[in-house]
Amino acid sequence: MTDRRRDIPGTDTVLADPRLVKAAGVFGRPAVKRSVLTAQQKARDGHIEPEQVIDEAVANLPATLKPVINATGVIVHTNLGRAPLSAAAREALLAAAGTTDVEFDLKTGQRAKRGRGALQALQDAVPDAGGVHVVNNNAAALLLTAMVLAPGKEIVVSRGELVEIGDGFRIPDLLASTGARLREVGTTNRTHRRDYEQAINENTGFILKVHPSNFLVSGFTAEVAVHELDVGVPVVADIGSGLLQPHPLLPDEPDAASMLRAGASLVTASGDKLLGGPQAGLMLGHAELIERLRRHPAARALRVDKLTLAALEATLRGPSPPVHSTLNSELSMQRAEYIVSRLPEGEIVPSKAVIGGGGAPGVELPSLAISLPESYAARLRTCATPVVGRVEHGRCLLDLRTVQPEQDETLIAAVLACT
Repeated sequence: MTDRRRDIPGTDTVLADPRLVKAAGVFGRPAVKRSVLTAQQKARDGHIEPEQVIDEAVANLPATLKPVINATGVIVHTNLGRAPLSAAAREALLAAAGTTDVEFDLKTGQRAKRGRGALQALQDAVPDAGGVHVVNNNAAALLLTAMVLAPGKEIVVSRGELVEIGDGFRIPDLLASTGARLREVGTTNRTHRRDYEQAINENTGFILKVHPSNFLVSGFTAEVAVHELDVGVPVVADIGSGLLQPHPLLPDEPDAASMLRAGASLVTASGDKLLGGPQAGLMLGHAELIERLRRHPAARALRVDKLTLAALEATLRGPSPPVHSTLNSELSMQRAEYIVSRLPEGEIVPSKAVIGGGGAPGVELPSLAISLPESYAARLRTCATPVVGRVEHGRCLLDLRTVQPEQDETLIAAVLACT
């Protein structure tokens, strides 16, 4: 019987792989060498084949953010980093990584408004806003709003909108942490205008409307629209998903422009969901209110860095980001047939993609998936470029709606490496 251990590649051979050469420049050669030695030992112990040593070494590099192919069919996947940035936004990140004019006017040689390009781009995208501001995420936007509008006061909110977001964080707890008090009105399934009217008093800071973007309530329900809440106090609309203008495929998803036209004093949203940009908390509203938010001491602690500003501006000004193309595209059967022709165990099946990321619950988009035996799911997640699919009815499905066409060859290579 042939001793396969003789086929294990030498350390120098493995370290010469371009991926490991690149990793050595990031983590240092000693750390990468440890990963190689560990992979070689696994081969000696018979846990992997000798030809898998290089891929194993790459997979076990020091913990870091690894590029992943999203084949889940969830367009905005929170656990996979939400919206992938456009090529324009990535180029802007690289340009901003050095010394930039983020707070400097090159013409006058004087200090300038921080991130003015990104702010103007956001203002141009939503002309209905009198002013705009950007913080580091939507939770930060709500936190700053409560600090400015309701210190020691009440925030009136429907019981049906007291939502829990990712990782167990709850909107009520977030707001209460600022010292504001929540005044719950209505019931879980039905809230009326009179409920708000009866709750308003001299201690009211603002009314909060939270879009329940990660669940649906159906049946015997009632809610009050923003345009019905002209009751003498500011109305803050947390739309969550970052849709700036109406979208024909998402008729029930609130957008910033419509909320402002309906009478909202302030709209808050995420930058890394349906907008398709970097993580950021977008704040759009009355000019005077935006200025108060911007000048609050906590705004400094919540501000975004130059990289976020650069990526946000490029997202707003540049070509359509991947989230938009993924949402709007028509999947090609020819593309699916080409992929499956390269995969001995694959077959094409119909699929349903979803928005995800706390946006447009209940909306399903027709899609196509490559169906493989269930055992592929775990193996694909540990490839050199991990592929994350989903398991349904004992099969591993790779949904093509969330796989960018330029990733097809990498996807094929990953599957073939698992055969």
